[in-house]
Amino acid sequence: MSASIDASPPVEDARRWPQLAVLGVGTLLAMAPSFSASAVAPLLRSEWVVGPLDLPWLTVVTQLGFAFGALGLAAIGAPDVIPGPRLFAGGAIVAAGANLGFALLATDPVSALPFRFVTGAALAAVYPVGMKLAAGWFRRERGLAIGVVNGALTIGVALPLLFRAVGVYGGLDWRAVVLGASIAALAGAVVVGRLGRPGPLEVAAPRFSPAIAAAAFRVPSVRLASLGYFGHMWELFAMWTWIPIFLVASFAAAGAVNAAVSSLVAFTVVGVGGLASAAAGAIADRIGRTTTTIAAMATSGTSAVVAGLLFGAPPWLLTIVALIWGASVVADSAQFSTAVSELAPPGTAGSALSVQTAVGFTLTGFTILGIGAIDPTGPDGWRLAWLILALGPAVGVLAMWRLRSRPDATKMASGHR
Repeated sequence: MSASIDASPPVEDARRWPQLAVLGVGTLLAMAPSFSASAVAPLLRSEWVVGPLDLPWLTVVTQLGFAFGALGLAAIGAPDVIPGPRLFAGGAIVAAGANLGFALLATDPVSALPFRFVTGAALAAVYPVGMKLAAGWFRRERGLAIGVVNGALTIGVALPLLFRAVGVYGGLDWRAVVLGASIAALAGAVVVGRLGRPGPLEVAAPRFSPAIAAAAFRVPSVRLASLGYFGHMWELFAMWTWIPIFLVASFAAAGAVNAAVSSLVAFTVVGVGGLASAAAGAIADRIGRTTTTIAAMATSGTSAVVAGLLFGAPPWLLTIVALIWGASVVADSAQFSTAVSELAPPGTAGSALSVQTAVGFTLTGFTILGIGAIDPTGPDGWRLAWLILALGPAVGVLAMWRLRSRPDATKMASGHR
């Protein structure tokens, strides 16, 4: 009598959804320090003597710190030595401490720079590790899981804007807003450090190797997926950095000068991307990565141009466009990394993703500082600034369209291009 063959798919671990909730909440809280300087930039302008590029540098240095930290952790193989939940918690604690130093010890942009760099470097142990932990729990719904973690990061980035809105009503200064972000990060460390667990599907993180990364980038499809990511990054962090200042200026031009309202709108505009990221992760697994990213970048680039044209328009109208922009600008973020992991030759994806992340975060500095150099103080300045940002998604759309036509694009999303 022959034995029957069980061809049923492997059973997913029932603990995966509670663990995803832990990672989502933990990432949301732990990422709060990342854009705390940007959130309080309008307040710093009134307290510190600053030039047009001084405050943008605080965000750029945070980005550079993240790139440095991501490459450094990959090079020494820290994720293989330190359990993921413990590494996540450690990064969140260091980020909270550096952010607290920014609040209590910085007296001008120069003295704030070291604290912002350390904050960014520490957060490299939070977001990438959170995605790795999520992937360790999910097989079939991995796109959704990574999208949830990316969405949690997005809402975490927006959290200081909410603190600022509350602070305006409460008469609190910018230091209280930054302090709130540090407290949130400590809470995120506790959530993941105490409740997070490595998943049964987790694999060792390969150490970073320039030679292995170069082998991956010799594959045309990997280069196209990375070019799409770079176009996405060209727009994303500059939008997050400058949208609070843009909304304040536009609402004031329209006669609405309530700072709390503009901060709350800015929080909603950035935070809505968190929901869009989770939804896009699930959609991309079903209709394809190129389809999802092309649609998102076409929408975000168009929204950028329209938002510039609506400077000074009725706040309700600009808010609608800004919400569409906020949702689309980050919805596709996780799909580029997922695409590289599917397209890169076996054993090369880890190093390729380290390079992709480092270059992408470094690239953001050019657009963040570029908009500062334009120093947009009126309609024409903002229209030019947002038009420049729209160039990134335009390049990204072309790259992903070319990737879609390649035969090996069927390696993505179970054959969905």
